[in-house]
This record gives sequence, C-alpha cells and structure tokens, in this order.
Amino acid sequence: MADVTIYHNPRCSKSRATLALLEENNVNPHVVLYLETPPGVKEIRGLLKKLNISAGELVRRGEADYKASGLNKESVEADIVAAMAEHPKLIERPIVVKGSKAVLGRPPENALALLD
Repeated sequence: MADVTIYHNPRCSKSRATLALLEENNVNPHVVLYLETPPGVKEIRGLLKKLNISAGELVRRGEADYKASGLNKESVEADIVAAMAEHPKLIERPIVVKGSKAVLGRPPENALALLD
C-alpha cells in the first residue's frame, strides 16, 4: 500500500509504534521526516483539512517554541499554522495520511482506520 504517508519523528515512541504497526499490516508507507523536511503553511493546512481538526488541536503546547512564538490559547489559526511551519517540533505526531483522509497515531491503532 504505497499511498500511505507517515509524518514521522524517529525519537517519538508513538511515532515509532505507529510506523511498526503499519509495517506489521503489510503497509510500506512513504516516511516524511518532518523535522528534517518541514511542511510549509500550505501543506499544514492540507493536513488539517484531512485530519478534520483545527491548528489548535494539532499544536504541541508543551514545547518551548510554543511560548517563544508568542502563541497562547487565544491565538488565531493562521498564527498557529505559521508557527508550526517555522518550528515543526510544534506539530503533533505522528500523522498518517491515505488519500483525502488522515489520522493522528495517538494511539497508534488509530492508523488502522485508514487501512480498510
């Protein structure tokens, strides 16, 4: 199943578990190491649409870059997306994409919904 993509951080246990789960289910996904090749604003907006969530639901509020970027709970969508594009560590992971749908691999079993 080559049409599956995972936005992956190898240092994240959930990301590693999600990738392993995909491989156990005979899926060889395209792996995007998003910290090395960060998605731009347009790509993040596309992921949000596929995930059907807001930027506020995808941003990692516990990261130092969150506060350093001037973000808070009242931040607007455009500012959050711009911060995630500039600081990809702010993007929750892993994101698994198949076609027009995507899921967060938290828990990793969420990715199985895309394999039907």
